[in-house]
Amino acid sequence: MKAIIQRVTCAKVTVGDELVSSIGRGLCVLVGISSDDNASDVEWMARKLLNLRLFENPSNGKRWSESVVDLQLEMLCVSQFTLYHRLKGNRPDFSRAMQGPEAQQLYESLLQRMRNEYATERILDGRFGAMMQVHVVNDGPVTLEIESPVPSEYERQKLQRASERNAKSDKPVGTKGTDGGAEGTSGKVSKESESSS
Repeated sequence: MKAIIQRVTCAKVTVGDELVSSIGRGLCVLVGISSDDNASDVEWMARKLLNLRLFENPSNGKRWSESVVDLQLEMLCVSQFTLYHRLKGNRPDFSRAMQGPEAQQLYESLLQRMRNEYATERILDGRFGAMMQVHVVNDGPVTLEIESPVPSEYERQKLQRASERNAKSDKPVGTKGTDGGAEGTSGKVSKESESSS
């Protein structure tokens, strides 16, 4: 899972002439979901987005010391499948991106997790799958790109061995279904947590 994060003084999403969402000071986040992503990516990304220290401390002026949660700011998330692209000549290919229904479930899981851990009214989003116009006033400018960690070869081998053991004992192995939430034979394992500092 990948995110382009912009620190903003304000941002809004429109579809045609309709205003879908708008925020004041906070973060505007473009979220891309790859075909390999699962619930562990959602957990990692939610924790990072809520805890990234991109703001100045209003008391002492110290830079890069406060998060959206610390300052009770807003976040506007926008689904962005084009973040998972590769170029074929001059033409972008998006086959690495997760397909619509599955991607929407993971995206909504990310939003819900952040709303549960922070505040429902401060986590806003665009309209999944729509042709949107995103208006941003970048503050700084400050723009970061982050991506959830890829499992190591060692972790993949551990998963394969566990799958083989379960197959021999006729125990069901968790697979990555349409909701993208379970882990197992998908070949992607839970990633190690990173420090939020």
